[in-house]
Amino acid sequence: MKTATFNKQSIFKTGDSFGPLLLRVAAGLVMLVHGSQKVFGTFGGYGFSGTMNFFTETMHLPWLIALLVIAIEFFGSIALILGLTTRLAAFGITAVALGIVITSHIQYGFFMNWYGSQKGEGIEYFILYIAISASLVITGGGKFSVDRLIQR
Repeated sequence: MKTATFNKQSIFKTGDSFGPLLLRVAAGLVMLVHGSQKVFGTFGGYGFSGTMNFFTETMHLPWLIALLVIAIEFFGSIALILGLTTRLAAFGITAVALGIVITSHIQYGFFMNWYGSQKGEGIEYFILYIAISASLVITGGGKFSVDRLIQR
């Protein structure tokens, strides 16, 4: 029986395909906007202290989890765009998206709140985001990724 082993090559291993490039840049750019809201308060966000306060006081998340969510959304998105530790960054983003679904959106059903008739947003956006980031965990960063350069 073969056992799974962790090594440097497994983190950076990737092919030369354009598919992962498109997925990681698109996902990274979308997530970077959300991360920037949480870190800098741009795009209508609350900034680092406001977001930490919301996560810990309102959502009752542990301080470390709140910090990890912010770090993954901001730094993980930059890593995705660059294709640097793509698998690790994509795994983190998958975990964050799953956490968001479970804590904040699953009770509103499938559909987003396009017409303002629901009390919150459904999970359809997150299904796509989870699928994209999970695919990157499997494939790696693809063409023009820093991972590919390191792999060589």
